[in-house]
Amino acid sequence: MKFTSQLAIRFAHCDPAGIVFYPRYFEMINGVVEDWCADGLGVSFHEMHIRRSIGLPTVHIETDFIKVAELGEILLAELSVIKLGASSAEVEILISGPQHDARLKARLVLVMMDLTLRKAVALPDELRDGMKKYHADIA
Repeated sequence: MKFTSQLAIRFAHCDPAGIVFYPRYFEMINGVVEDWCADGLGVSFHEMHIRRSIGLPTVHIETDFIKVAELGEILLAELSVIKLGASSAEVEILISGPQHDARLKARLVLVMMDLTLRKAVALPDELRDGMKKYHADIA
């Protein structure tokens, strides 16, 4: 199973040529992860950061920019889990255009962090169990 999210390409995402300025993709990717936590895993960033004092920062990212995206397009982001560790998850995000043409592919390593201690901690069981639904080899 993959988590999916729609991304509207807005004026603020684009450079003067009307195409997405590449750093904006990193903001979109973070938004996909935030939506996945809230809607896919059932634990919002607000719940994690404010109430539990934990976070899921990106510690590594590899990105292939395949084809430009333009102002006004609606893109589809698909997130799947590649690997689960004790305190980390490696995820892949594929962003496609309206014709199902790949625009961007990213691989991220997310690490569960205790925000008070500023160190990695084990993934909470409910998050780990939720993540397994998005991992083809575990589900």
